[in-house]
Amino acid sequence: MNLFKSIATFGGFTLLSRITGFFRDMVLANFLGAGLVSDAFFVAFKLPNLFRSLFAEGAFTSAFVPMLSQKLVAEKKQDAIDFAAKAISVLAFFLGIFVIVMEFIMPVIVQILAPGFVDDNGKIELATTLSRITFPFLLFISIVSFQSGVLNSLGKFAAPAAAPIILNLMMIASVFIFVPFSNTPAHGIAFGVTFAGFIEILWLMFFLHRQQVWLKPDFHVFKLIKDTSIRTLFKRITPGVLGAGIYQINMVVDTILVSLVGTGAISWLYYANRLQQLPLGVVGAAIGVAVLPILSQHLKSGNDEEACQIQDKAIEYGAILSIPAAVALIILAEPIINILFQHGKFGTFETIMTSQAVIAYAIGLPAYVMVKALAPNFFARGDTKTPVKYSMIVLLANLSFAVILMKPFGHVGIATATTIAAFVSLYQYLRGLKKRCFWKFTKPLGIKTIKIIIASLIMGASLQSAQFALNLAYTDWLQLALSPKIGIFTLLCILGVATFTFAAKILGILDAREIIRNIFKKGKKAC
Repeated sequence: MNLFKSIATFGGFTLLSRITGFFRDMVLANFLGAGLVSDAFFVAFKLPNLFRSLFAEGAFTSAFVPMLSQKLVAEKKQDAIDFAAKAISVLAFFLGIFVIVMEFIMPVIVQILAPGFVDDNGKIELATTLSRITFPFLLFISIVSFQSGVLNSLGKFAAPAAAPIILNLMMIASVFIFVPFSNTPAHGIAFGVTFAGFIEILWLMFFLHRQQVWLKPDFHVFKLIKDTSIRTLFKRITPGVLGAGIYQINMVVDTILVSLVGTGAISWLYYANRLQQLPLGVVGAAIGVAVLPILSQHLKSGNDEEACQIQDKAIEYGAILSIPAAVALIILAEPIINILFQHGKFGTFETIMTSQAVIAYAIGLPAYVMVKALAPNFFARGDTKTPVKYSMIVLLANLSFAVILMKPFGHVGIATATTIAAFVSLYQYLRGLKKRCFWKFTKPLGIKTIKIIIASLIMGASLQSAQFALNLAYTDWLQLALSPKIGIFTLLCILGVATFTFAAKILGILDAREIIRNIFKKGKKAC
């Protein structure tokens, strides 16, 4: 597999997904605003996604993808696919039971997740109803995550990366399909969420069939859990569940604390986090997804030196994409929020509150991306225990700083605590990999990273100067009509990209010939 092309493919479709996600969030901001109904909806939307990361994208995928990738190298393809079908069957059975139980105890779960809602009966009842509608999405999207893992192990990244687009489009379409027949817009959009999960399963099923892969369900679940491969998978999953669980506790802690800040705070952090998720999803997730199967295959084949080179490239790509993105988000936070979300029920005050959180999140963006690039080094070696230990420390750091910073800084303090925890996590991974002699941050890589920071700061200075000039030309250019604002913002983006590219070329961190070679270079199997 070619790392550059894998990252570019996954990242490109993820970028398209994020763009449609912004259109989705513009619709949500317009119909829901940032108040009681939106707070209730975002709690309901976050709930299945919390468990999704725990059961699917977290523990299961981190253990499943390396095992499947190595089986594809060492065994017949059909044997590997049979293993995947068994794993998905076990996952679906137990998650189905879990979803049913959660539907019954949902009022209690919502009160735990958002204690700030308890004093408002209407808010707690609405959040409970919406959560019951959205929670089956967990089962559907977990199956989608496994299907994606199979395709990624086969070197196919486009279809899995495009799957979230279905969710975004379905949530937009639900405004016309479900909302007219629902009690509130939130009810209709919630139905759209669950329906989208089922459509995503059908989408990836089509692409699996194109690869001659049929994941036939096996209903003999209690017989399956006695299978040696399945038992090995679950042994690796157990610490992964704890690690993912700690991460999700982090998310729950943030939700609990921000629900105590006041009405609107949950929504401000949601929109800010969505903006941060654009570069994090396009860059961080793409690198993490692409690196895991490639590293697994190199390590299985004993190519340790090649594995280290892959890790170097992953960090380099992460730095050159995430650091300038972080600087741009810090400088352009308010214009971006203004253009994307300041419509309908989302006003100037909401824009200011959300942009403050964006800046706090953006500072930690490079750390998030680097952790995404480094974590696969442990998972590819079958080590799911070490990330758990790291996650526990990150949880304590996030909780401690959130409690300290929440009172003086409100929702911005909670976002800042998350950023501090990201740097704590990055330090642990760098230290842990070096200590185990798996990989170390070399001097040449360090010099290149410093040059990337310098180029990014030059870009930031040019953007800040341009904004200053705009404020001289217009009393407040953000109060212009939408079309002129978009035009000016587009010019700012072009200026930023051009400035960074020029500075990067002068500093020797961009090589056009190498990029062209990587684009047209055919990937080779690690075996």
